[in-house]
Amino acid sequence: MAATLDGPRIEPRSGKARRLVVLVHGYGADGNDLIALGQEWRARLPAAAFVAPHAPEPCDGAPIGRQWFPLIQRDMGERWRGVNRAAPALDAFLDAELARRNLPSRALALVGFSQGTMMALHVGLRRALVPAAIVGYSGLYVMPDRPDGEAAARAEIRARPPILLVHGDLDDLIPPAALFMSTKALAAAEVPVEWHLSQGLGHGIDPEGLRQGGEFLARAFGVPA
Repeated sequence: MAATLDGPRIEPRSGKARRLVVLVHGYGADGNDLIALGQEWRARLPAAAFVAPHAPEPCDGAPIGRQWFPLIQRDMGERWRGVNRAAPALDAFLDAELARRNLPSRALALVGFSQGTMMALHVGLRRALVPAAIVGYSGLYVMPDRPDGEAAARAEIRARPPILLVHGDLDDLIPPAALFMSTKALAAAEVPVEWHLSQGLGHGIDPEGLRQGGEFLARAFGVPA
């Protein structure tokens, strides 16, 4: 049975929520680490509610943090097993949040950071109904670690929402090459994907990436400029 998730929330600036942005944090953090993105984007998305669920497991490498799955070897095989194991809990959380607010799937956007990007892409592309958008910071698109891995992952895709991937060119945890690998694989799967490489940025989110993410979500939701 999938774990039941919860985390901090930000209510819309203008009345009842008409959109939902789910913020998926990285390894060793928790929902409190990423909910601040909602504060940054509230003015641009006044009808959106934001929620940042805590990952289901205590983190092996950070005593007060959480993890979606363990990272010991930090290879693609471990990540593939991890996203598949953690996916049911996040998928169930998305369904529950949409139902709680009486919103359709097209009102949903996923935003991830690092391990959270892996989760957002894995779950978002496998939803029965297409989300409005996925934004991924400092992460990658996880595929099986075998010769037919890209084709196998492509065969599981059910939804093709627009995607924006943002990465720092000085990222030493998930190298920037992951951005180009992910973009190439998603494009080959006919997923509409855009990307931005932030100069001088390590493993994090800079003001330019934050701006681009907010504008991308607004376009995906059809929010007037």
